[in-house]
Amino acid sequence: MIIQSPLQEEPDFSLVLGGPLYQFLRRARLEGPALELLPRRVLFFALITWLPLALLTLIAGNPSGVKLTFLHDIEAHVRFLIAVPVLIGAELIIHRRLRITVKRFIERGIVRPRDTPKFHNAIEAATRLRNSLALELALLVFIYTVGQWFWRSQTSLETASWYRTPEGVHLGLTLPGYWYAFVSLPIFQFILLRWYIRTFIWFQFLWRISKFDLHLLPAHPDRAGGLGFLGVGSYAFAPILFAQGVVLAGLIANRILYQGHNLLSYKLNIVAFVAVFVVFILGPLVVFTPQLSAAKRRGLGEYGTLASSYVSEFEDKWLPTGNQKSDAHGDELLGSGDIQSLADLGNSFGFVREMRFVPFSLDDVFRLAATTAAPLLPLLLTIMPLEELLSRAIKIIF
Repeated sequence: MIIQSPLQEEPDFSLVLGGPLYQFLRRARLEGPALELLPRRVLFFALITWLPLALLTLIAGNPSGVKLTFLHDIEAHVRFLIAVPVLIGAELIIHRRLRITVKRFIERGIVRPRDTPKFHNAIEAATRLRNSLALELALLVFIYTVGQWFWRSQTSLETASWYRTPEGVHLGLTLPGYWYAFVSLPIFQFILLRWYIRTFIWFQFLWRISKFDLHLLPAHPDRAGGLGFLGVGSYAFAPILFAQGVVLAGLIANRILYQGHNLLSYKLNIVAFVAVFVVFILGPLVVFTPQLSAAKRRGLGEYGTLASSYVSEFEDKWLPTGNQKSDAHGDELLGSGDIQSLADLGNSFGFVREMRFVPFSLDDVFRLAATTAAPLLPLLLTIMPLEELLSRAIKIIF
């Protein structure tokens, strides 16, 4: 029998393959062991969250005099027909990309061999938290208490609509409104908030790794000591940010169209929203800043010493002092690799000087910000005609 050592074992990490809901979907034949049957899951959740609302509205009809009917409720349609499918589809993307990201720690030697057992312990701790029944039950309680209060007091429209008829201080729910409030919305909130929990588990895992004595390379071309893959790996969370942008776009659209609000009055809210969610994804990566900072200081010292030694020897060899002439070295210099070595050393020293204190770049920030803001772009049509919008876009591009 061949027993693999910890160094030979592949790290097996997943934020998705586990938990009570995952096990329920497996038993219901809505999910496979490797997240197969994605179209079936998307259809299932659409049938539960959106279709009953349409059928109950047909049966009960819209209350008389309402401004917002179910057919025209942009927020409900984008929430259940766009955001929910994106959040479900994100499982496959995040599962595949984060598994690769985690393997990079071992493959690139960033986690030293002596810390490999602790690395696997960190994976096991994240797995236990991901599989926690108590955590998902607590989430359900939170949704049917705080979630209900927040929706009723903060996000539901103040005007009469297909799901509510305001009765003084009370929220009078219609027949489809009861399904909306107690089935559709809680399912959406559960799927979304479960992603928040998974993201927290991911960041807790990274925090554990940041406490190791990592093997960081100050002259690494990614300018992040070899940790640049974490910034790129954060793109896996782009579907979550996109879904959040979709929900906000639907919420604002309803208030513009049915409560007379103006898009410009939301500009600060939109900027803050995008900034908060980009920080939510990238901000926790600063747990590696202390080690990156120390690696840069060490690299500047070591490469500075090496550069001084090399340049001194180079000058002694190729730049004779006094009345001596360098003509004797002319032909030799043309065929020497010393100049190229000096240039290579300069490039390496440049990488060390440009090393960042965070494992992500401005490009990573801009890409995630653009993903979050993209669903909000159609709202520009509420303040300018399509022709003017296209004209401005063309001028910006060209």
